[in-house]
Amino acid sequence: QVQLVESGGGLVQPGGSLTLSCTASGTSFSGWPMAWYRQAQDDERELVATITVGSTPYYKNAVKGRFTISRDNAKNTVTLQKNSLQPADTAVYYCNKVSNLWPWGQGTQVTVSS
Repeated sequence: QVQLVESGGGLVQPGGSLTLSCTASGTSFSGWPMAWYRQAQDDERELVATITVGSTPYYKNAVKGRFTISRDNAKNTVTLQKNSLQPADTAVYYCNKVSNLWPWGQGTQVTVSS
């Protein structure tokens, strides 16, 4: 049974930074393109960033230049570094594969507010 665990969220002021981490039990990330998603209250879950097996990133336009996705296959970890946070970034953040998704983890809440 695959279990995804996201961590690192919290309350931050506009312009602040957070680093989110994702680990998994029951599987390895190493052979899969991975992604971070987010879901704001009353909105659908959306793709934020992806990273290929070879560590090539892709970003949603709204976060390009502010977020950085990375992976450490040896540690089975995918990380999302978030800078210059804005209130519109407030959401629950999840990690998962790009396709053929595993069961969703609980996510980690990010709240950007003054």
